[in-house]
Amino acid sequence: MQTYKLASALLAIVILLASGCSAPSLLITPVSGKRELQETVLQSDSVFAFDKIAVIDVSGMIQNSERGQFFGRGEQPVSLLLEQLDKARCDSRVKAVILRINSPGGTVVASELMHDEIMHFRKVTGKPVIAVQMDVAASGAYFISCACDEIVAQPSTVTGSIGVIMMTIDLSGTLAKIGVSTDAITSGVHKDSGSPFRPMRPEERQLFQAIIDDMYAKFVDVVVAGRPKLTRDQIRTLADGRVYTATQALQNGLIDRIATMRETVCQTKDRVHARSVKVVTYHRAAEYKPNYYAEAPIAQSHDVNFLKFDMQGPFTPPTPQFMYLWSPGQ
Repeated sequence: MQTYKLASALLAIVILLASGCSAPSLLITPVSGKRELQETVLQSDSVFAFDKIAVIDVSGMIQNSERGQFFGRGEQPVSLLLEQLDKARCDSRVKAVILRINSPGGTVVASELMHDEIMHFRKVTGKPVIAVQMDVAASGAYFISCACDEIVAQPSTVTGSIGVIMMTIDLSGTLAKIGVSTDAITSGVHKDSGSPFRPMRPEERQLFQAIIDDMYAKFVDVVVAGRPKLTRDQIRTLADGRVYTATQALQNGLIDRIATMRETVCQTKDRVHARSVKVVTYHRAAEYKPNYYAEAPIAQSHDVNFLKFDMQGPFTPPTPQFMYLWSPGQ
């Protein structure tokens, strides 16, 4: 009985803290245990609408690994995108895909993989893919946009940041102050290049710069292919790492149109010659989707009462990474 009273008291405290000043409530909703993607209708022109436009999200950091969570495992962004594209590919009623992008970019390889999957989808299906850029679609996110038939930005979108960055840190000064030193035994002089435990040597910087230059050239190639109205020289002038407003991007030919999501849906209907459509999206069970502004969560997370833990960031080892990323704070 004492244990029951204690458990009841703890539950009451948790509910109170989780609800703040509002009246406490507890909602229990049964959900499917299946992990397959489910389709939800976000908008329908008519109950008789047959054709579909699929909205697929690319949001948060673009990476070729699961987004870590303290309690549980998050989605793998590349795998999730392929799964969503496959679902749209297999549905003959889906006439077009709107790829809604809200990301500062990410790793070079993950950006390339997503770009390749979108290109493959367009090739095998013939279905148009329209990139709709939201708050930010920079660097790797712009790289992915170039795989689409058309790039549309919101009036206040920030886009561009065409370029490559390698982020590393030098902890040697801090370690010296606390009396800690490191020593690496390597098989070659460059095996520990980029180590955060010592300053980078000039010859190492040259090696890394050569890698950056090669990856930058590939980025430019992608933009050249995706923006055929621009010359390579024009793109290289624009591709100095800076970001652009939607208006600036349109003036410079980096996007095709500035339009709202509603306008883009209407224009996509005209593009596929559909008078009445259903706008659908794909998601895991228990992810509520009331309309086409309901973006997928950056990663699947597990909340414990009022606490949410994200293991990404400060727990990431300080290893060098090659990134198509706009990250002014780094």
